[in-house]
Amino acid sequence: MKTASLVLVILVAVLHLYFLVLEMFLWTKERGLKTFGLTPAQAAETATLAKNQGLYNGFLSAGLVWSAIHSDPAMAYQLKLFFLGCVVVAGVYGAATVNKRILFVQALPAAIGAALVVLAR
Repeated sequence: MKTASLVLVILVAVLHLYFLVLEMFLWTKERGLKTFGLTPAQAAETATLAKNQGLYNGFLSAGLVWSAIHSDPAMAYQLKLFFLGCVVVAGVYGAATVNKRILFVQALPAAIGAALVVLAR
């Protein structure tokens, strides 16, 4: 169970690192336009906001990596639950306000990860 929870924590961290790349570097490129369903004009107008959003995703990724490598198991447990909880909240909000798909891509893996972290304790 501990291995499965760690794998999910790392998976969510990698996903958020990918979101950082999409939002900070690929937003106005073909991959970003396709992923977010934007026109080049929309992407150009919102690029600064997307970069800011990407930066926050990077912080979530960094926090999850920190939680995965922290040497104190009690602190690592708290960090995992905190950062996974942040991802779940962001995913639920994104699904409610932007696109329902966010619930499955972002919130669900984090929620499963949090459940596994708790069960592995």
